[in-house]
Amino acid sequence: MSERVVVALSGGVDSSVAAAMLSGAGREVVGITLALAGDASRCCSLADAEDARRVAERLGVTFYVANYRDQFRQEVIEFFADEYLAGRTPIPCVACNQRFKFHHLMERAAALGADRVATGHYARIDRAGPGGTFRLLRGLDRGKDQSYYLFDLSQEQLGRIEFPLGELTKPEVREQARKLGLRTAEKPESQEICFVPDNDYASVVEAIRPDALPGEGEIVDEAGAVLGKHAGIHHFTVGQRRGLRLSSDRKLYVKRIEAAANRVVVADGAGLGSSGARLERVSWIAGAAPNESTRATVHVRYRHEGEPARIEPDGSGATVRFDEPVRAVAPGQAAVFYDGDAVVGGGWIAEALA
Repeated sequence: MSERVVVALSGGVDSSVAAAMLSGAGREVVGITLALAGDASRCCSLADAEDARRVAERLGVTFYVANYRDQFRQEVIEFFADEYLAGRTPIPCVACNQRFKFHHLMERAAALGADRVATGHYARIDRAGPGGTFRLLRGLDRGKDQSYYLFDLSQEQLGRIEFPLGELTKPEVREQARKLGLRTAEKPESQEICFVPDNDYASVVEAIRPDALPGEGEIVDEAGAVLGKHAGIHHFTVGQRRGLRLSSDRKLYVKRIEAAANRVVVADGAGLGSSGARLERVSWIAGAAPNESTRATVHVRYRHEGEPARIEPDGSGATVRFDEPVRAVAPGQAAVFYDGDAVVGGGWIAEALA
């Protein structure tokens, strides 16, 4: 009997082709759609579940829908709102991947007698590390690579996960879907957070935490001079320029958000550079931190090109010191460490260093 593998069948072209590749290789595929954000979202909705069901029918594989809407609200959406109110900029896609695409999905897989799970992520896994440890690598398609969002996967998880699309480009995936006659072949993909309509983060925060909104506060420069007022710190993130509504001849950007004082501090472009960052909740792909400081290329947001840096582990945290100042280092974002195409680890930015 072939090995059973559970595929996170989201109703998009990527997961559809991942399921098709595994099924075509003779694997026993079980497709599961995780119902997460409700029908108003741009993914994981009832419409997506129907697309996934039709794909499963086309491939002749077993299909289930698992309802995790309550858990998704608690573990992702409410956390998202709380982070903005704390003056940080969250990345819900990392929490969604870790908690739902892997933790909850792996629990479901075990209940179905499957040891392995697969997703449509553009990333790769190999076992070429020291002592046969698993390595997490960028996807071959650098424009679609999603390894940044997966930095906190454990060795145990990496040993049970498959990324069938890791060696493919997006055009190749769509072409495979067309050849197989999959209904998702031309389905567009969202570039925004699934539960944030029209990219309006502040409205989501206001809907989730209406009794916790900080109200009006001051916008000040680095010397503390008041330049204007704001309608709530949840409207801002580090590096932002639009929405400040300041009368100034200078181009000013958000440098930091002081949640306790309900204050937004602005600076010109030259003032946005940071020499490093203090990180918390650091994960290391090898399973343990190195015994001494190490060098890597550090990406402080998904589309950041990365900056060479020295990483100094400190218990469950670390300090990153960039070779050159990095612009708009935002608390709440992930700093992910790379050695070439390999993800070394990563952590959550607690503080940008001057």
